[in-house]
Amino acid sequence: MPALSQNLTFKIPNGNTTTNTVSVSYPNTGTTALIYTSERIKGDGYFGGSDGIHTVFWSVDDFIGTIEIQGTLASDPDNNDWVSVKLTQLSNRFYIDTTGLVTAAGLDSTRYTVETTTSKSYNFTGNFVWVRGRISEFTQGVMNGISINR
Repeated sequence: MPALSQNLTFKIPNGNTTTNTVSVSYPNTGTTALIYTSERIKGDGYFGGSDGIHTVFWSVDDFIGTIEIQGTLASDPDNNDWVSVKLTQLSNRFYIDTTGLVTAAGLDSTRYTVETTTSKSYNFTGNFVWVRGRISEFTQGVMNGISINR
């Protein structure tokens, strides 16, 4: 199983061609929110890992939009096979239900509604065969890149 982080690659339409890139900038022209989905990379389940632990890191500049990580158990997935994964941080809060079950609070996505420049890291658990990133409601700024370690 690889120990190094892998950068997610996004395909950006450029006229009649497509550009592969890890950094995504909002175009200066255009008035609608954009959606980009990265290429899939092998998750922990692909390698038969048993802990399913992944770490994701991203960096944004003046970014407005939503970032989410998606996973699938399908070996050859189509668009309907992907689900948003629950992202957690080490300093995360926990909730206890009436049965005594302790659950970490998590995020399905991170939404930046004002210009934000930040770097964030999260963990997620799941024996996903494939994982990918998704940027939606993207109206401004730069996604410098998303890296995943499994």
